[in-house]
Amino acid sequence: MHERILLPYDGSEGAGEMLHHASEVAHWFDATIQLLYVADTTRDSVTVVEGDTIDMLEQKGETVVSDAAQTLNTLGVTYDTDVVQGNPAATIVEYAKRYDQDLIMMPTHAREGLSRYLIGSVSEKVVRLSSIPVLTIRVQSDEPIIFPYENILVPTDGSTAAMHAAKHVFSAAASLDATVHVISVADTAGFSPHVRSTTSGRDTKQAASDAVETAISEAETRGVIDTVRHVTQGTPVREILDYIESNNIHAVGMGTTGRRGTDRILLGSVAEKVVRSAPVPVMTVADSTEHGD
Repeated sequence: MHERILLPYDGSEGAGEMLHHASEVAHWFDATIQLLYVADTTRDSVTVVEGDTIDMLEQKGETVVSDAAQTLNTLGVTYDTDVVQGNPAATIVEYAKRYDQDLIMMPTHAREGLSRYLIGSVSEKVVRLSSIPVLTIRVQSDEPIIFPYENILVPTDGSTAAMHAAKHVFSAAASLDATVHVISVADTAGFSPHVRSTTSGRDTKQAASDAVETAISEAETRGVIDTVRHVTQGTPVREILDYIESNNIHAVGMGTTGRRGTDRILLGSVAEKVVRSAPVPVMTVADSTEHGD
């Protein structure tokens, strides 16, 4: 299901860890990695050497992808390379769609030295803009990236968009023979203690429970054998992050839209905050109807 993986790459130490993880994913799904270096046109990189006009960033890109190609040769991964010019986030999204990539892999929080265009804000823009699933990874020096993922967390709010994302994640989880944990958070954080105990509070929790059961049924239909249900109340981001830490979660999969039609991000800004803060890889999947696909 992930036959073509787009990996924006700049050759730094953090990006190197992404390269190795992308190789693991590519091996598992028998995929081809498309290495992409974006020469950032928002920066002044053109110079003249002995009368010839040279784009220094484009030259650097050629060197970077050539070095990465040697690593991928060693790892036995099928790959292609490309160097293009453009505004990084928009270029990555457009490239993925134009060349029918199935998955984009990007770091979010990186070690010192990782190029500006691959640090959080650009990755988050790609998450918001992309109609193609994006796997973001917070690269940390003291935390290895575990693969294959054995425990995958899927947050849901019961929306059509959330279920669209969940179906994609469930298919991947079945391929990985992973245990799927489905969580729905009854967001009562803004309610007064009195309201939380009234019918409104109970209805909210019942809706969360229904969302989990619907998702679990879909997971089983798609071949997931082991499932775990979790319904709780509180602040969605906090509950999701706490669950990751408490249950040995290796990856998260979620949608970028939810019940609030005016809000691009699932359950408000939950997906964006999880991408930024989760200590494990996060796959975000956009609602295809939103992008006109």
